[in-house]
Amino acid sequence: MTNNTEQIDWGHWIYRLIALIIDSIIAFIVGAVIFYVVLVSLPWWGTTFVLPFIYGIVLVLYSVIFEVTWNGMTIGKKLLGLQVQTANGGKVPFDKSFIRNISKIYWLLLLLDWLLGILTPGNKRQKYFDRIAGTMVVQTKQTFGSVPPPPPPPPT
Repeated sequence: MTNNTEQIDWGHWIYRLIALIIDSIIAFIVGAVIFYVVLVSLPWWGTTFVLPFIYGIVLVLYSVIFEVTWNGMTIGKKLLGLQVQTANGGKVPFDKSFIRNISKIYWLLLLLDWLLGILTPGNKRQKYFDRIAGTMVVQTKQTFGSVPPPPPPPPT
């Protein structure tokens, strides 16, 4: 795929989705612990609205803190060999990381962010908020699925 403004690189998006799932599990566990330790006294309707909000805030903060301090990677991105960079290949600063991750506050916003990135003109490897922030996710190394098998053992 030489021109990524015309074709969608589905492999790239699948890696990003898997990394998001890994990061979401971590953030959900942290958010659930915070919720049950601090906010257990809420009425039943409070749990319906507050837990997703806490989870969204934790996921945004988790993503921003890791991307800024861990060289553009979260745990999920590191496992899959992905890295967030500025458009010119530099380290992503706090403000750009916050802008690109704000859609993670609620799943519907994140879905719209991904769809707008895929369906609107521009780089098809960027979410819409990546375009606004001037950032992109790049593959930094081969992942476990793309490593060639080891050579056969020598004959004896």
